[in-house]
Amino acid sequence: MLEEKIEEAVRTELKRQAEERPQELDVTVTASGLEAHGRIDLTALAAAIAGTVSGGP
Repeated sequence: MLEEKIEEAVRTELKRQAEERPQELDVTVTASGLEAHGRIDLTALAAAIAGTVSGGP
């Protein structure tokens, strides 16, 4: 259950980053995983994961 929430948080955050900076990051989500090309903001990704683990939105 927690793993599923974390996976969803990662997918959501990386898609958000890609939409915000399409020239810097391309993210493709497939049934078998996720493919990312470009610069990922690890601080924002870590915050999204921490929010999920702590029960945040």
